[in-house]
Amino acid sequence: MFAIPLAWLQLKRERIRLLIALAGIGFAVILMFIQLGFRDALFESATRLHQSFRGDIFLVSPQSTALIAMRSFSQRRLYQTLGYPEVESISPIYLDFGSWKNPANRRTRQILVIGFDPDDPVFDLPAVEPNLAQIQLPDVVLFDDASREEFGPIPKLFESGLPVTTEVSSRKVTVGGLFTMGASFGADGNLLTSDLNFLRIFDRREKGLIDVGIVQLKPGADSASVLAAMRRDLQDPNQDVRILSREEFIAAERDYWKSSTAIGFIFGLGTAIGFVVGTVIVYQILYTDVTDHLAEYATLKAMGYKSSYLLTEILQHSQ
Repeated sequence: MFAIPLAWLQLKRERIRLLIALAGIGFAVILMFIQLGFRDALFESATRLHQSFRGDIFLVSPQSTALIAMRSFSQRRLYQTLGYPEVESISPIYLDFGSWKNPANRRTRQILVIGFDPDDPVFDLPAVEPNLAQIQLPDVVLFDDASREEFGPIPKLFESGLPVTTEVSSRKVTVGGLFTMGASFGADGNLLTSDLNFLRIFDRREKGLIDVGIVQLKPGADSASVLAAMRRDLQDPNQDVRILSREEFIAAERDYWKSSTAIGFIFGLGTAIGFVVGTVIVYQILYTDVTDHLAEYATLKAMGYKSSYLLTEILQHSQ
C-alpha cells in the first residue's frame, strides 16, 4: 500500500484557485528579490571605487563617513607609514565634488573628481594606465564613460576625434581619455586627474591635506600585524587618522549606506514588507482551503485519523 497524496489532490482539484495562489505567492517572492537586488546594486555601486584601489591598508579621517562625505587629514600621517619595513609604497588620494559644465547645453552638475599621482598608479582599471601620460598635462582629465547622460555626450564626442573642453568648478579642462567605473547613488559621474590638476581645480584646498591614504605592502608581508602596529603607533589620543584594512574600508562604506541613509532603510523595509505580504497571502490561502475542506477533515477524523495526520496534510499544503 502507498500513501494517498491527499494534499496534492485537494490542491489540483481547483486548478484556477491553485494558479491564483501561486501567482500571489510568486508576486511576494519577486517583490522581496527585487528589493534585495536594488540593495545589492546600491552596495556594489557605492564600493566600486574602493574595490578599484590597489592597496592593503587605508588611512582616512575619523570624521569621514562615506565617499560622499570625506574629510581631509594631514598627509604627514601617510608618510609616517614609510617607517615600517613591510611598506612598499604609499599613495595619497584627493576626492571632492566639482561643478561640471555640460559642453552641449552649458548646464552644470556635480561630479566626483579624483586626484592621484600618475607616477604611482593605484587604480585597477584597464583604461587608466594607458592614459596616465595624458593627465600629467596641465588641466587634462579622464572622463568616466559610464557616467549619467546629463553630463553630455562626452564619449561620443571624444571617440569622434573632436576636442572635448569644458569647465569644472569654473576652471577650463580638457578630456584626454575615457575610463569605465560607473555612476553610484552618491556620485552621478567621475573624473580622474593628476594630483596637481586636482589642486588647480580646487585651488582653495589647503596644501598638505589628503582624503585617502593608500599603503601598499611588500609581497609576503603580514598585513594583520602591520595593521595592528600602525594602529598602536599612529592612532594617537587625538584620533586624527583612522587606519583600516581593505576589507574594513569597503565594509565601512557598505555600512554607511545600509544603516545611515534613508535609501538603505527603504530597501530593507521593502524586503520586510514583501515578506509580510507573502505571509498574509499564504495564511489566506491556507485558511480558505482548510475552511472549504473542513467537512472532509471531520470525516477523516471520524474514521480514526489522528490530528497529527491532518496537521501534516496542512503543512504539505503550505509547502
